[in-house]
Amino acid sequence: ATAAVLATGIDHIYPPENEKLHREIAERGLLITEMPPGTAPKAEQFPRRNRIISGMSRAVIVVEAAMRSGSLITARFAAEQGRDVFAVPGSPLDPRSEGTNRLIKDGAQILTSVEDVLESLRIVQRPQTEMFLEQDVSDSYGEPSEGDREHLLSFLSPTETHIDDLIRESRLSADVVSAILLELEIAGRVVRSGGGRVALV
Repeated sequence: ATAAVLATGIDHIYPPENEKLHREIAERGLLITEMPPGTAPKAEQFPRRNRIISGMSRAVIVVEAAMRSGSLITARFAAEQGRDVFAVPGSPLDPRSEGTNRLIKDGAQILTSVEDVLESLRIVQRPQTEMFLEQDVSDSYGEPSEGDREHLLSFLSPTETHIDDLIRESRLSADVVSAILLELEIAGRVVRSGGGRVALV
């Protein structure tokens, strides 16, 4: 299930267009905040929130980051907390890769495929036949299948789409959509922009 760490009070949805996602995570996952109810978003609260995210994680992955990106703050917290930090290398001429290239120079692990994470964290991939057998008898909620990936891709295009719209139109759960988008992002097939929007490259 999906866990979301908020930089606001539990009753304050930010940004407002995430209301549906907020409600779905509250119903199926977990909402976490250290802020008291009624707390509105302020810039200084987001770095504080990031240390909780990194602390809950086994590893932190940075796909793209400019030199002043908040993702670098999260990566620093992760390193201080003894978590693995992965970064996707990019062109030295691309400002969006300056932060990730700096992380790699400072000791972050290079990430070029999902297998890099699985190998580093010593997560053994099961044979596909075993996975298919298990799906017949257990709840596969949150585990994207190849069919899920192809289904979500049918809703993506070079035109930016909001993640909430993808969840609603595809009828996939929020954590499945997030997992697939991360895989596509690592593969260089989608790019994220501000406000929770994604587009095919």
